[in-house]
Amino acid sequence: MRVPQGAEWLILLLIVVLLFGAKRLPDAARGLGRSLRIFKAETKALADDGEAPTAVTATPEVTSTPEVTAAVVPAQLAPAVAPVADTATAAPAEQQLS
Repeated sequence: MRVPQGAEWLILLLIVVLLFGAKRLPDAARGLGRSLRIFKAETKALADDGEAPTAVTATPEVTSTPEVTAAVVPAQLAPAVAPVADTATAAPAEQQLS
């Protein structure tokens, strides 16, 4: 497949302007530029994460005293009882719908 030349580029440009409109083209180009910038930044961050660190960071030794807290005793809750459906009142309602 060959690359478009001369008048073919003008025809392609005219088709793009007709499809998207002159007002939407700058917004589309701006959005494409932002997307490419974000993509490049993310790929660079991934490449930087893959490299071995050059300097080893020392972790400071932590010497702290544990805090004394009062023991919390959970309150006993009454067991939950599932509600029982009253079959005497449910039957007439079904008969009324029929």
